[in-house]
Amino acid sequence: MQLISAHKIFSLNLPVFDVRSPSEYKHAHIPGAFSLPLFDDEQRATVGKIYKHNGRKHAIKTGVKFFRMQEMISTAEKILKAAGFPEDSEIIVHCWRGGMRSKAVAWLFDLYGFKVNIVEGGYKSFRNLVLNTFKIDYPFKVIGGFTGSNKTGILENLSKINLPVLNIEKIACHKGSAFGAFGQNPQPSQEMFENLLAAELIKFTGKPEIFIEDESQRIGRINIPHSLWQTISNKDVYFLNIPFPERLNFIIQEYGTIQPERLEEAIIRIQKRLGPLETKQSLSFLREGNITECFTILLKYYDKAYLKALAKKNTAIELNFETVDAQSNSKVIIKTAASVTDNQQQQIEK
Repeated sequence: MQLISAHKIFSLNLPVFDVRSPSEYKHAHIPGAFSLPLFDDEQRATVGKIYKHNGRKHAIKTGVKFFRMQEMISTAEKILKAAGFPEDSEIIVHCWRGGMRSKAVAWLFDLYGFKVNIVEGGYKSFRNLVLNTFKIDYPFKVIGGFTGSNKTGILENLSKINLPVLNIEKIACHKGSAFGAFGQNPQPSQEMFENLLAAELIKFTGKPEIFIEDESQRIGRINIPHSLWQTISNKDVYFLNIPFPERLNFIIQEYGTIQPERLEEAIIRIQKRLGPLETKQSLSFLREGNITECFTILLKYYDKAYLKALAKKNTAIELNFETVDAQSNSKVIIKTAASVTDNQQQQIEK
Protein backbone atom coordinates (compact mmCIF):
# COMPACT_ATOMS: atom_id res chain seq x y z
CA MET A 1 0.00 0.00 0.00
CA GLN A 2 1.12 3.55 -0.68
CA LEU A 3 -0.21 7.06 -0.20
CA ILE A 4 -0.83 9.26 -3.21
CA SER A 5 -1.88 12.89 -3.56
CA ALA A 6 -5.35 13.79 -4.84
CA HIS A 7 -3.79 15.29 -7.97
CA LYS A 8 -2.27 11.92 -8.96
CA ILE A 9 -5.74 10.41 -9.31
CA PHE A 10 -6.00 11.97 -12.77
CA SER A 11 -2.52 11.08 -14.02
CA LEU A 12 -2.59 7.45 -12.83
CA ASN A 13 -5.88 6.66 -14.62
CA LEU A 14 -6.70 3.80 -12.25
CA PRO A 15 -10.08 2.61 -10.92
CA VAL A 16 -11.07 4.64 -7.85
CA PHE A 17 -13.15 3.13 -5.05
CA ASP A 18 -15.05 5.55 -2.83
CA VAL A 19 -15.70 3.73 0.45
CA ARG A 20 -17.78 6.50 2.01
CA SER A 21 -21.48 5.92 2.69
CA PRO A 22 -24.01 5.88 -0.18
CA SER A 23 -25.46 9.29 0.73
CA GLU A 24 -22.00 10.89 0.82
CA TYR A 25 -21.24 9.48 -2.63
CA LYS A 26 -24.64 10.48 -4.02
CA HIS A 27 -24.19 14.09 -2.90
CA ALA A 28 -20.81 14.44 -4.64
CA HIS A 29 -17.80 12.30 -5.47
CA ILE A 30 -14.60 12.20 -7.50
CA PRO A 31 -15.66 11.99 -11.18
CA GLY A 32 -15.38 8.41 -12.39
CA ALA A 33 -15.09 6.92 -8.89
CA PHE A 34 -17.05 3.76 -8.04
CA SER A 35 -19.15 3.59 -4.90
CA LEU A 36 -18.03 0.76 -2.60
CA PRO A 37 -19.33 1.75 0.85
CA LEU A 38 -17.78 0.20 3.91
CA PHE A 39 -20.87 1.22 5.92
CA ASP A 40 -24.38 2.06 4.84
CA ASP A 41 -25.81 5.39 6.00
CA GLU A 42 -27.28 4.02 9.22
CA GLN A 43 -24.11 2.11 10.12
CA ARG A 44 -21.98 5.18 9.47
CA ALA A 45 -24.19 7.24 11.80
CA THR A 46 -23.95 4.56 14.51
CA VAL A 47 -20.13 4.32 14.32
CA GLY A 48 -19.85 8.11 14.28
CA LYS A 49 -21.92 8.50 17.45
CA ILE A 50 -19.92 5.84 19.26
CA TYR A 51 -16.65 7.51 18.19
CA LYS A 52 -17.90 10.85 19.50
CA HIS A 53 -19.18 9.59 22.85
CA ASN A 54 -17.05 6.52 23.60
CA GLY A 55 -13.82 6.96 21.63
CA ARG A 56 -11.90 5.40 18.79
CA LYS A 57 -11.52 1.83 20.12
CA HIS A 58 -15.22 1.40 20.79
CA ALA A 59 -16.01 2.77 17.34
CA ILE A 60 -13.61 0.30 15.71
CA LYS A 61 -15.10 -2.64 17.62
CA THR A 62 -18.55 -1.68 16.39
CA GLY A 63 -17.34 -1.00 12.84
CA VAL A 64 -15.73 -4.43 12.58
CA LYS A 65 -19.17 -6.00 13.05
CA PHE A 66 -20.30 -4.26 9.87
CA PHE A 67 -17.18 -5.14 7.86
CA ARG A 68 -18.47 -7.49 5.14
CA MET A 69 -15.06 -8.57 3.87
CA GLN A 70 -16.10 -11.26 1.38
CA GLU A 71 -18.87 -9.07 -0.02
CA MET A 72 -16.50 -6.11 -0.41
CA ILE A 73 -14.01 -8.18 -2.42
CA SER A 74 -16.68 -9.76 -4.62
CA THR A 75 -18.33 -6.40 -5.31
CA ALA A 76 -14.99 -4.80 -6.19
CA GLU A 77 -14.22 -7.61 -8.65
CA LYS A 78 -17.64 -7.24 -10.28
CA ILE A 79 -17.16 -3.49 -10.64
CA LEU A 80 -13.72 -3.93 -12.20
CA LYS A 81 -14.99 -6.55 -14.65
CA ALA A 82 -18.00 -4.46 -15.69
CA ALA A 83 -15.77 -1.42 -16.23
CA GLY A 84 -13.28 -3.37 -18.35
CA PHE A 85 -10.39 -3.38 -15.86
CA PRO A 86 -8.29 -6.53 -15.31
CA GLU A 87 -8.99 -8.61 -12.20
CA ASP A 88 -5.56 -7.82 -10.76
CA SER A 89 -5.81 -4.11 -11.55
CA GLU A 90 -3.96 -1.59 -9.42
CA ILE A 91 -6.59 0.43 -7.56
CA ILE A 92 -7.14 3.65 -5.62
CA VAL A 93 -9.16 3.79 -2.40
CA HIS A 94 -10.39 6.79 -0.44
CA CYS A 95 -12.82 7.82 2.28
CA TRP A 96 -13.57 11.28 3.70
CA ARG A 97 -10.20 12.11 5.33
CA GLY A 98 -8.04 9.12 4.46
CA GLY A 99 -8.69 7.62 7.89
CA MET A 100 -10.08 4.40 9.26
CA ARG A 101 -12.51 3.51 6.50
CA SER A 102 -10.04 3.70 3.63
CA LYS A 103 -7.26 2.08 5.65
CA ALA A 104 -9.50 -0.84 6.62
CA VAL A 105 -10.59 -1.50 3.03
CA ALA A 106 -7.05 -0.96 1.72
CA TRP A 107 -5.74 -3.51 4.24
CA LEU A 108 -8.31 -6.06 3.05
CA PHE A 109 -7.62 -5.48 -0.65
CA ASP A 110 -3.86 -5.55 -0.11
CA LEU A 111 -4.20 -8.84 1.77
CA TYR A 112 -6.30 -10.22 -1.09
CA GLY A 113 -3.68 -9.31 -3.66
CA PHE A 114 -4.56 -5.92 -5.12
CA LYS A 115 -1.92 -3.23 -5.42
CA VAL A 116 -3.58 -0.46 -3.42
CA ASN A 117 -3.12 3.31 -3.37
CA ILE A 118 -4.76 5.40 -0.63
CA VAL A 119 -5.60 9.05 -1.32
CA GLU A 120 -3.78 11.04 1.33
CA GLY A 121 -6.32 13.25 3.07
CA GLY A 122 -9.18 11.45 1.28
CA TYR A 123 -12.05 13.20 -0.42
CA LYS A 124 -11.39 16.30 1.67
CA SER A 125 -7.98 16.76 0.03
CA PHE A 126 -9.61 16.27 -3.38
CA ARG A 127 -12.05 19.08 -2.58
CA ASN A 128 -9.12 21.36 -1.68
CA LEU A 129 -7.61 20.52 -5.08
CA VAL A 130 -10.92 21.37 -6.76
CA LEU A 131 -11.20 24.78 -5.10
CA ASN A 132 -7.58 25.65 -5.89
CA THR A 133 -8.14 24.66 -9.53
CA PHE A 134 -10.57 27.56 -9.91
CA LYS A 135 -7.94 30.13 -8.88
CA ILE A 136 -5.73 29.58 -11.94
CA ASP A 137 -5.66 32.14 -14.76
CA TYR A 138 -6.64 29.94 -17.72
CA PRO A 139 -6.12 31.00 -21.38
CA PHE A 140 -9.84 31.05 -22.15
CA LYS A 141 -11.18 31.99 -25.56
CA VAL A 142 -14.73 33.08 -24.70
CA ILE A 143 -17.37 32.60 -27.40
CA GLY A 144 -20.25 35.01 -26.95
CA GLY A 145 -23.31 36.08 -28.86
CA PHE A 146 -27.03 36.59 -28.56
CA THR A 147 -29.33 33.68 -27.77
CA GLY A 148 -29.80 31.46 -30.81
CA SER A 149 -26.28 31.97 -32.19
CA ASN A 150 -25.56 28.23 -31.85
CA LYS A 151 -22.59 28.77 -29.54
CA THR A 152 -23.02 25.26 -28.16
CA GLY A 153 -22.83 23.85 -31.69
CA ILE A 154 -19.54 25.68 -32.21
CA LEU A 155 -18.09 24.25 -28.99
CA GLU A 156 -19.15 20.76 -30.06
CA ASN A 157 -17.55 21.27 -33.46
CA LEU A 158 -14.29 22.53 -31.91
CA SER A 159 -14.26 19.50 -29.62
CA LYS A 160 -14.68 17.16 -32.60
CA ILE A 161 -11.47 18.51 -34.12
CA ASN A 162 -9.68 17.89 -30.79
CA LEU A 163 -9.39 21.48 -29.58
CA PRO A 164 -9.64 22.04 -25.79
CA VAL A 165 -13.27 22.88 -24.98
CA LEU A 166 -14.84 23.46 -21.57
CA ASN A 167 -18.58 22.97 -22.10
CA ILE A 168 -20.00 24.34 -18.85
CA GLU A 169 -23.62 23.93 -19.90
CA LYS A 170 -23.05 20.25 -20.63
CA ILE A 171 -21.51 19.75 -17.19
CA ALA A 172 -24.32 21.73 -15.54
CA CYS A 173 -27.04 19.85 -17.49
CA HIS A 174 -28.65 23.20 -18.26
CA LYS A 175 -28.52 25.69 -21.16
CA GLY A 176 -28.72 28.77 -18.98
CA SER A 177 -32.04 30.40 -19.89
CA ALA A 178 -35.48 29.86 -18.37
CA PHE A 179 -35.87 27.14 -21.01
CA GLY A 180 -32.44 25.66 -20.34
CA ALA A 181 -33.60 22.57 -18.45
CA PHE A 182 -35.69 21.24 -21.34
CA GLY A 183 -34.29 17.96 -22.67
CA GLN A 184 -31.56 17.82 -20.03
CA ASN A 185 -30.74 15.37 -17.26
CA PRO A 186 -31.29 16.55 -13.66
CA GLN A 187 -28.65 19.04 -12.57
CA PRO A 188 -25.87 17.78 -10.26
CA SER A 189 -25.39 19.22 -6.80
CA GLN A 190 -23.28 22.37 -6.60
CA GLU A 191 -20.40 20.35 -5.15
CA MET A 192 -20.61 17.68 -7.84
CA PHE A 193 -20.75 20.35 -10.54
CA GLU A 194 -17.54 21.85 -9.15
CA ASN A 195 -15.87 18.43 -9.07
CA LEU A 196 -16.75 17.75 -12.71
CA LEU A 197 -15.67 21.24 -13.73
CA ALA A 198 -12.30 20.91 -12.01
CA ALA A 199 -11.69 17.47 -13.52
CA GLU A 200 -12.16 18.94 -16.99
CA LEU A 201 -9.87 21.89 -16.27
CA ILE A 202 -7.12 19.61 -14.97
CA LYS A 203 -7.19 17.77 -18.32
CA PHE A 204 -6.30 21.03 -20.05
CA THR A 205 -3.30 21.90 -17.89
CA GLY A 206 -0.60 23.47 -20.08
CA LYS A 207 -2.87 23.99 -23.10
CA PRO A 208 -2.28 27.34 -24.88
CA GLU A 209 -6.02 27.97 -25.27
CA ILE A 210 -9.34 26.68 -23.95
CA PHE A 211 -12.57 27.50 -25.77
CA ILE A 212 -15.54 28.28 -23.55
CA GLU A 213 -19.01 29.80 -23.95
CA ASP A 214 -19.85 33.16 -22.41
CA GLU A 215 -22.20 32.35 -19.52
CA SER A 216 -24.08 33.99 -16.70
CA GLN A 217 -22.59 33.04 -13.36
CA ARG A 218 -25.80 31.23 -12.44
CA ILE A 219 -26.83 28.28 -14.62
CA GLY A 220 -30.16 26.88 -13.52
CA ARG A 221 -29.84 26.30 -9.80
CA ILE A 222 -26.03 26.12 -9.63
CA ASN A 223 -23.26 28.70 -9.90
CA ILE A 224 -19.91 28.94 -11.61
CA PRO A 225 -17.36 29.33 -8.76
CA HIS A 226 -16.64 33.02 -8.23
CA SER A 227 -12.88 32.90 -8.80
CA LEU A 228 -13.34 31.00 -12.08
CA TRP A 229 -16.15 33.36 -13.09
CA GLN A 230 -13.86 36.35 -12.57
CA THR A 231 -11.19 34.78 -14.80
CA ILE A 232 -13.74 34.15 -17.56
CA SER A 233 -15.11 37.70 -17.25
CA ASN A 234 -11.65 39.21 -17.72
CA LYS A 235 -11.03 37.48 -21.04
CA ASP A 236 -11.82 38.77 -24.53
CA VAL A 237 -15.23 37.74 -25.87
CA TYR A 238 -15.48 36.61 -29.49
CA PHE A 239 -18.95 38.02 -30.16
CA LEU A 240 -20.95 36.25 -32.88
CA ASN A 241 -23.12 38.84 -34.60
CA ILE A 242 -25.82 36.87 -36.43
CA PRO A 243 -29.03 38.33 -37.93
CA PHE A 244 -32.13 38.19 -35.73
CA PRO A 245 -34.28 36.16 -38.19
CA GLU A 246 -31.59 33.49 -38.47
CA ARG A 247 -31.35 33.17 -34.70
CA LEU A 248 -35.12 33.16 -34.31
CA ASN A 249 -35.45 30.25 -36.76
CA PHE A 250 -32.77 28.35 -34.88
CA ILE A 251 -34.55 28.86 -31.54
CA ILE A 252 -37.89 27.78 -33.00
CA GLN A 253 -36.29 24.57 -34.28
CA GLU A 254 -34.69 23.91 -30.90
CA TYR A 255 -37.60 24.73 -28.57
CA GLY A 256 -40.68 24.96 -30.80
CA THR A 257 -41.68 21.32 -30.28
CA ILE A 258 -41.73 21.54 -26.48
CA GLN A 259 -45.16 21.14 -24.89
CA PRO A 260 -46.90 24.54 -24.68
CA GLU A 261 -47.68 23.98 -20.98
CA ARG A 262 -43.97 23.71 -20.18
CA LEU A 263 -43.14 26.77 -22.27
CA GLU A 264 -45.84 28.69 -20.43
CA GLU A 265 -44.36 27.69 -17.07
CA ALA A 266 -40.94 28.94 -18.21
CA ILE A 267 -42.35 32.28 -19.36
CA ILE A 268 -44.16 32.78 -16.05
CA ARG A 269 -40.89 32.15 -14.18
CA ILE A 270 -39.29 35.17 -15.87
CA GLN A 271 -42.37 37.43 -15.92
CA LYS A 272 -40.91 39.95 -13.44
CA ARG A 273 -37.89 40.53 -15.67
CA LEU A 274 -39.80 40.16 -18.93
CA GLY A 275 -42.38 42.77 -17.94
CA PRO A 276 -46.19 42.60 -17.66
CA LEU A 277 -46.99 43.61 -21.25
CA GLU A 278 -44.39 41.30 -22.85
CA THR A 279 -45.49 38.44 -20.58
CA LYS A 280 -49.13 38.90 -21.53
CA GLN A 281 -48.35 39.14 -25.25
CA SER A 282 -45.97 36.15 -25.33
CA LEU A 283 -48.46 33.96 -23.43
CA SER A 284 -51.26 35.06 -25.73
CA PHE A 285 -49.26 34.16 -28.84
CA LEU A 286 -48.24 30.84 -27.28
CA ARG A 287 -51.85 29.91 -26.51
CA GLU A 288 -52.83 30.81 -30.08
CA GLY A 289 -50.12 28.50 -31.37
CA ASN A 290 -48.14 31.39 -32.84
CA ILE A 291 -44.69 30.24 -31.76
CA THR A 292 -42.87 32.67 -34.05
CA GLU A 293 -44.36 35.79 -32.47
CA CYS A 294 -44.03 34.34 -28.96
CA PHE A 295 -40.34 33.57 -29.43
CA THR A 296 -39.75 36.95 -31.11
CA ILE A 297 -40.72 38.67 -27.85
CA LEU A 298 -38.61 36.31 -25.76
CA LEU A 299 -35.57 36.61 -28.02
CA LYS A 300 -35.69 40.42 -27.87
CA TYR A 301 -35.79 40.18 -24.07
CA TYR A 302 -32.74 37.91 -23.96
CA ASP A 303 -30.89 40.15 -26.44
CA LYS A 304 -31.33 43.14 -24.12
CA ALA A 305 -30.23 41.11 -21.11
CA TYR A 306 -27.11 39.88 -22.90
CA LEU A 307 -26.14 43.36 -24.11
CA LYS A 308 -26.31 44.58 -20.52
CA ALA A 309 -24.06 41.73 -19.37
CA LEU A 310 -21.67 42.20 -22.31
CA ALA A 311 -21.08 45.84 -21.33
CA LYS A 312 -19.36 44.59 -18.16
CA LYS A 313 -16.95 42.33 -20.06
CA ASN A 314 -13.31 43.10 -20.84
CA THR A 315 -13.26 43.34 -24.66
CA ALA A 316 -15.68 42.19 -27.35
CA ILE A 317 -14.21 41.12 -30.69
CA GLU A 318 -17.14 41.26 -33.09
CA LEU A 319 -17.45 38.58 -35.78
CA ASN A 320 -20.21 38.97 -38.37
CA PHE A 321 -21.89 35.85 -39.72
CA GLU A 322 -24.88 35.32 -41.98
CA THR A 323 -25.95 31.95 -40.59
CA VAL A 324 -25.70 29.82 -37.42
CA ASP A 325 -23.71 27.12 -39.23
CA ALA A 326 -21.33 25.82 -36.56
CA GLN A 327 -18.76 24.28 -38.88
CA SER A 328 -18.08 27.33 -41.03
CA ASN A 329 -18.29 29.76 -38.11
CA SER A 330 -15.83 27.65 -36.12
CA LYS A 331 -13.17 28.09 -38.80
CA VAL A 332 -13.42 31.88 -38.56
CA ILE A 333 -13.23 31.77 -34.76
CA ILE A 334 -10.12 29.57 -34.82
CA LYS A 335 -8.40 31.88 -37.30
CA THR A 336 -9.37 35.03 -35.39
CA ALA A 337 -8.34 33.60 -32.03
CA ALA A 338 -4.93 32.62 -33.42
CA SER A 339 -4.45 36.13 -34.83
CA VAL A 340 -5.40 37.78 -31.54
CA THR A 341 -3.03 35.51 -29.62
CA ASP A 342 -0.15 36.37 -31.99
CA ASN A 343 -0.81 40.09 -31.57
CA GLN A 344 -0.93 39.78 -27.79
CA GLN A 345 2.35 37.85 -27.79
CA GLN A 346 3.99 40.54 -29.94
CA GLN A 347 2.84 43.22 -27.50
CA ILE A 348 4.37 41.28 -24.60
CA GLU A 349 7.68 40.91 -26.42
CA LYS A 350 7.96 44.64 -27.25
